Amino acid sequence: MKKIAVIISLLSFYAGYSSWVYTYGTSCSIAMTEEAKQGKLLWQINNCQSCHQLYGLGGYMGPDLTLVTTTKRGGEKYTRGMLLNGGARMPNFHFTGGEADAIIAYLSYVGNTAITITK
Repeated sequence: MKKIAVIISLLSFYAGYSSWVYTYGTSCSIAMTEEAKQGKLLWQINNCQSCHQLYGLGGYMGPDLTLVTTTKRGGEKYTRGMLLNGGARMPNFHFTGGEADAIIAYLSYVGNTAITITK
């Protein structure tokens, strides 16, 4: 009887937690700008997720870009240079300056909505 009570309580906690995650846990108070929406569309059209990750999800050929616009190693200037010129393993997609700005706006939005764990 004790095992059944433990199983029922664990399932109840799991159901409650799952309902919270899928209702409130995925909401974001930061609104995406129109420029960031255009950058997201460019991200999807050019299949950037096949090589890069956002929030730890995506490909493994390129680096995780969740915080690329906010880190000391990256930053907006570094990101702009990679978008406009390509790199050793990144092809040059021949983005215009406006397209690069839109993708940077999207990556900045992603970085601002990321939850980081510091030790």
